[in-house]
Amino acid sequence: MADQPAIKILSDNRSAGHDYHLSDRYEAGLVLTGTEVKAAKTGKIQLKESYAEVNDNEAWLMNAHISEYSHGNMQNHVPVRKRKLLLHRSEIEKLRVETREKGLTIVPTKLYLKAGKIKVEIAVGKGKKFHDKREATKAKEMQADAKAEMVRRARR
Repeated sequence: MADQPAIKILSDNRSAGHDYHLSDRYEAGLVLTGTEVKAAKTGKIQLKESYAEVNDNEAWLMNAHISEYSHGNMQNHVPVRKRKLLLHRSEIEKLRVETREKGLTIVPTKLYLKAGKIKVEIAVGKGKKFHDKREATKAKEMQADAKAEMVRRARR
């Protein structure tokens, strides 16, 4: 474990796990401009309503909001634009098959700094229905109650 580079999470999409059943996860590089990198390193990123798609054998991150860099000048970047994801061709092909044929969605789950490079973790997800979300919430509450009861019994 000592040989793995440290990871600093810059943005976390917590709502992805709430809104989707997530399965396969991939680590992708991201093509960014200079001011986007500086803004991202300060944590000015919003992944909440973003998604990824595959077009012409290329993967793209759509709708991700990276705020303008505070010390940027006239060449500052546009906050919301499509950004290219860097993946292996085989991974892009798997994602294309899953989105086109199975009707699944590619959702970014977190954006992080790894060995000086900005990476994004994307996951293949299937949208949850409202009753699925209720069941997940109920299961979490039951788990918390059971854990609290175990703690109470251990104190006696």
